[in-house]
Amino acid sequence: MKSGRQNVILRIIEEQNIENQKQLQDALEERGIKSTQATLSRDIKDLHLVKELSPNGIYRYVRNRADINSDIDERLRTILNKSVTGFDFAQNLFVIKTMPGLASAACSALESMDIENMVGTVAGDDTAFIAMRTASDAEKLYYRFREITL
Repeated sequence: MKSGRQNVILRIIEEQNIENQKQLQDALEERGIKSTQATLSRDIKDLHLVKELSPNGIYRYVRNRADINSDIDERLRTILNKSVTGFDFAQNLFVIKTMPGLASAACSALESMDIENMVGTVAGDDTAFIAMRTASDAEKLYYRFREITL
């Protein structure tokens, strides 16, 4: 129940600008989930939600970026440990070498991670190309992979 409610909270804050706990409580009730203010406070703490200034000038709840990056790093570690045999970059392309048959799985996992400035991926049998917006972005991804694999 707690996990389900927290997943709904994450979906709500992604879909709506939630400024306070009352708005969050109302949004949950609209989805058939009753919750107390104390429970919402615990959920906000458990989910590491923070308030961030939105483009339209209001503060809203969002996931803490440090937590998101930590999740991404853990998922990248798993991918690297299970399938990647090497990687490099050239211009704005980041290239991953995998065990045979696993390049597509690596691309799929990377695409699901919302990596900043990633434009798209192309996979062969054992090679994946990740198009980054700039050469600097490809280099940053390369060094991120290096940190994770050390």
